[in-house]
Amino acid sequence: MQKSVRYNEGHALFLSAVARKEGTKRGYLSKKTAENSRWHDKFFALYQNILFYSENEQSARPAGIYLLEGCTCERSPAPKMSTAGKEALEKQHYFLIVFGHDGQKPLELRTEEESECDEWVEAIQQASYSDIIIEREVLMQKYIHLVQIVETEKVAANQLRTQLEDQDTEIERLKAEIIALNKTKERMRPYHVNHENEDPDIKKIKKVQSFMRGWLCRRKWKIIVQDYICSPHAESMRKRNQIVFNMVEAETEYVHQLYILVNFFLRPLRMAASSKKPPISHDDVSSIFLNSETIMFLHEIFHQGLKARIANWPTLVLADLFDILLPMLNIYQEFVRNHQYSLQVLANCKQNRDFDKLLKQYESNAACEGRMLETFLTYPMFQIPRYIITLHELLAHTPHEHVERKSLEFAKSKLENLSRVMHDEVSDTENIRKNLAIERMIVEGCDILLDTSQTFVRQGKSLSGHSTAYHTYLFCLIPFNVHFCSFL
Repeated sequence: MQKSVRYNEGHALFLSAVARKEGTKRGYLSKKTAENSRWHDKFFALYQNILFYSENEQSARPAGIYLLEGCTCERSPAPKMSTAGKEALEKQHYFLIVFGHDGQKPLELRTEEESECDEWVEAIQQASYSDIIIEREVLMQKYIHLVQIVETEKVAANQLRTQLEDQDTEIERLKAEIIALNKTKERMRPYHVNHENEDPDIKKIKKVQSFMRGWLCRRKWKIIVQDYICSPHAESMRKRNQIVFNMVEAETEYVHQLYILVNFFLRPLRMAASSKKPPISHDDVSSIFLNSETIMFLHEIFHQGLKARIANWPTLVLADLFDILLPMLNIYQEFVRNHQYSLQVLANCKQNRDFDKLLKQYESNAACEGRMLETFLTYPMFQIPRYIITLHELLAHTPHEHVERKSLEFAKSKLENLSRVMHDEVSDTENIRKNLAIERMIVEGCDILLDTSQTFVRQGKSLSGHSTAYHTYLFCLIPFNVHFCSFL
């Protein structure tokens, strides 16, 4: 005899009481019974991903419980009936809850109001614990970014506070020197001149001398400014500012490209994967767009920081922005390592006609400007080298005594090391994939090709002794040994 499933009844009753008071959606619905296909009004209460129903709103115990994790909910047409009951059916709105395993009959429900029906369908569709986990991960990433920004701002605030204290000390010292100089000047004066009794001609001479001194000062200052404008240092600063302005424009364009990738491809395909007949699975979507959404959030923060620095022009301080960006670049490392695999998954998915048709519809959007999804997936691959080039140009026009030079050199070295590591990882991964692809082409297999220490060298065709027989030769280099394999 099969035993019944045990569950914590006390906790279920507690959740039922909570659902009646604080449930996401509550109200009366008509439920179709499985025994005699009749409709009965029950009070339903949705709490998280559990649906309770009872005889009425005052019932202390629920009459039934449905677990909604992995289920789908959709509107359904009214059942066909005779002409006499057709008018009554038109006032009802039906929807189904389809469970995620075979052998379970769908739950049929109906309401009298269409808006009420739509609200129930939307609430049940969103009752998924897995979606909550995904949203939590996204919020945690944002929280980590914000915490890092706050820590950086605290360090900057402490530095500014220290500078202000030093400047206050310097101001007090200068005030003391001015007071001492004024006292010395007073002691050196032999007598005070009475300006009221001064000769009018002397007053005119002093006035002319004052104008002349002002004109000479302005002329000297103008010469100093013109000399600086024409100096190599000023030219270097102009070029440096132009590099920063170009960097902001390039970052704006890059954020726009990531926005198109996420909002015109990733999120629509993620919704399509949740449909009743999905053209693509959630795993394939995750494989194709790995870390794309996180990269977009990261560069939106970086872009806002750049615009804030431009607002403080001509004072341009960029080193602290790169200090925020550098700890998060392991996200790029995962994206670059997955790039070749994502293109392979995308190519396999395109063999599905429904997916290919849907993708072409997305790519025909005016915002894409005729570019394909593969193009948008390639943009992040070039961002780290672009930063390295920009930092090289900035350092070329940054004086050695500049306050940011050491920070920019540190950021450049970190980016170069990361770029070198990503290049090696992509080369190693691509080498292993080529060797495995060759091993699958051999009819009886080749154990030598399964050695990960070997390096793919060349693949080509060669004419054998017979004029009509061709062999494909594969050369794979193993340390201290060269192996030569051929197959028909």
